[in-house]
Formats: sequence, structure tokens, C-alpha cells
Amino acid sequence: MSAATWTTADIPDLTGRTAVVTGPSLGGIGYVTALELARAGADVVLAGRSQAKLDASAQAIRSEVPEAALTTTILDLTSFDAVRRAAGDLETRGPIDLLVNNAGVMWTPWATTADGLELQIGTNHYGPFLLTGLLLRQLEAAPAGRVVTVSSIGHTMARKAPLDDPRIKPASYSRWTAYFGSKLANLLFTYELDRRLTAAGSSVTALAAHPGFAHTHLVANGRGFGPLSRVFNASYGLISQDAAGGARPTLMAATADLPGGTYVGPGGPKEIVGAPTVVRSTRLSHDAEAAGRLWDLSQKVTGRSWL
Repeated sequence: MSAATWTTADIPDLTGRTAVVTGPSLGGIGYVTALELARAGADVVLAGRSQAKLDASAQAIRSEVPEAALTTTILDLTSFDAVRRAAGDLETRGPIDLLVNNAGVMWTPWATTADGLELQIGTNHYGPFLLTGLLLRQLEAAPAGRVVTVSSIGHTMARKAPLDDPRIKPASYSRWTAYFGSKLANLLFTYELDRRLTAAGSSVTALAAHPGFAHTHLVANGRGFGPLSRVFNASYGLISQDAAGGARPTLMAATADLPGGTYVGPGGPKEIVGAPTVVRSTRLSHDAEAAGRLWDLSQKVTGRSWL
């Protein structure tokens, strides 16, 4: 099989494997990811903030896959206490074969998490960092645990690594800069996590993916364009792929025979749309020194040291 020709038909039988997918709301790539993993036989844990939305996603998945093995757990990445509670709930699941760090926010105005962090970096990086650390023991208990973190083509717009204290509001705040920095953080985290896992002799691997331009509720609800948001949403739909297309890179990263540190995205021009394939990220995302500093900062901010 060539990576360039990968489709969801290439997902292997996942019977007996447990997958945790964060942010599986209807209309998003997390939902499609959970749907296809369930279709392949995995026991899927839907992890999100709203029980009503989790139930709606579970019902929709079962309408397509009546035999789907699904459970739900409340996970709010904007609160470290809530992340710890979710990880505690997941302890009863035993080994976890796959963790998909999909949930995130995009282009939000200045706001803070429950712990006082800038909302976008707090939700998109620090929450997943803590969750992954808390679930590492269960991932290592699986035969070949895997962590897939969803980044964005927007990471290419980041001009520096997000190494400032996220609890301090900058003199000039840009929701765009904050978002791009959080998506760069996803890649710095993935590559550093995989390096540390390899050095520790762990069987767990870390990979990343990006959906290209995917027309999902995250874009539709984005407020980065103010009064022009509706116009942008309509225009974006003309140049983007649907949630199913956007989820394919995540699914390839989650299930294909790929080494740790692999980054998957759409194979079309500028990685905007197209069949999933292995892609490259920016030189900055591979800055090991910056990644190490971000790791140290993340341990300090979350209060959890691991690896």
C-alpha cells in the first residue's frame, strides 16, 4: 500500500482495542474519527465537555454502526482538575491502545482557562499535555500504544515557539498569533514526546496530523473575523473538504503502519485538501531545544512531571 493511496478501507480490524477520542462533537473531525474507529471494531471512549453532546454523537454513531462499542466520559481541557477527574474515570478502562488529542478551540478572543492560562494554548496544548501524561501508564500497558495529536496547517504561520508563561497576558494580544502558536505547540509536543518515549524504551509512539482546510463546526463557530465571520464561513466552504475528508489524516496517523514522529496531512496542493499522506512540518516545529523548553514549561504549568 502506498501512503498516497490510503483510504479508510485500509483501517485494520480494531476489535479488542480501546481508543479515546477527545472532542467528538457532531459535525467535527473528532466525530468522524470516532465513527470510523468504531466501524473498525474498536471500543471507543468519547471524551468531551457536554454529556448531551456526547450522547448525541453516540446516538449518531450507533445509527450507522448499531454494534458500536461506545462509552462516554466528561473531559474539560480548560480545567486541570477536570482533566485529572477524566483520567481517573478512564483508569477502569485498563490498557488504552490509542489516544486521539483532537479537541481544541480556534480564534477565540482573550479569555483564560480555569487555571488562568490563555484559553487557546491552555485548551489546545496544556490540557492535552496533562491528559497524555496521566494516561501514559495505560498506553504503555497496551501492546503498541499510540498518541495522535491534531495540529493545523496554521502552525506554518507561527514565527516563534510559544515559550512565554501562558498565565501572563501579553501587552498586545492577537487571537491569530495565539492560535498559530498553540498548533505549533502540538507539533513540538508530539516530536518531543516521541523522542522521550524512544529514549525510555517505551512501546508507545507519538504522531500528529492536520486536516487541511476542513469545513467543520470549529470554523463555522469561529469569531476571528468579527462581522465578516459569516462571509468567511461561506467562502471557506468553497475551498475546503468536509469533516470526513478532514478526519482522514487523523485516521491514517492513528491506524496505519507508521513510525513515531510521523506527520500526516492532505496530499493535495498546499495540503489544503486531498487524500492523506505523510507530510512535512516547519523547521521551527523540529527545534529540539525549543521543544525541550516547552516540555519543561508544560510540566511546571500543569504540575505534573513525566518522562
